[in-house]
Amino acid sequence: MNRKISVFSNLSVTNWIILANIAVFIVVSLVVAQNQNFLDYIALKPSNILQGRNLWTLLTNMFMHGSFSHIFVNMISLLFIGNFVEKIIGRKRYFLFYIVSGLVAGLFFVFLSLIFKSDLNIYAVGASGAIFGIGGLLMILTPRLPVLVFFIIPMPMWIAMIFLLGVLWVLSYAAGLPIGNTAHLGGLLAGVIYGLYLKSKYKRKVMALNRMFR
Repeated sequence: MNRKISVFSNLSVTNWIILANIAVFIVVSLVVAQNQNFLDYIALKPSNILQGRNLWTLLTNMFMHGSFSHIFVNMISLLFIGNFVEKIIGRKRYFLFYIVSGLVAGLFFVFLSLIFKSDLNIYAVGASGAIFGIGGLLMILTPRLPVLVFFIIPMPMWIAMIFLLGVLWVLSYAAGLPIGNTAHLGGLLAGVIYGLYLKSKYKRKVMALNRMFR
């Protein structure tokens, strides 16, 4: 028993978030299979938020996913870059940043849906808004960090995030895929802004960090 407790107590915040996403995915999949109306209480729907209803879905949608492939790609991405960022900025700051990025992403999705007169009754779910926030932060703090886009294409971090955002936007329009591009943009901007703040406040530490990726 003590060994099990020790294992869980040593988990990173990122790994706890991944476990939470997996647990919610399993539970919600079972519940929604029996009652589709349950989505209204956990997924983000612009019409609800604009009417002041189910405001908690700005948070709960971050832990939901529409399919196995959706959660798999998001959690693998989070595993690689989330743990790295957590080590850079610390557990508490990382957790707050993750949540705030996801909230900003959700708000972007809602208000840009209103501005561009999109369907306000379309649901949005997924951790990708917060993950784009992490990517935006790394664009500023470690722009030369080498990453594999789609797990196969090597690029420096700052190019990878712009490329990925653009490709997903094109795919969503060309193939009609339900991708939350505005949420991704909101999360990315949240990460960039926070990254600029940290870079200004901790200039020497950021410079020392970047020496690793020259």
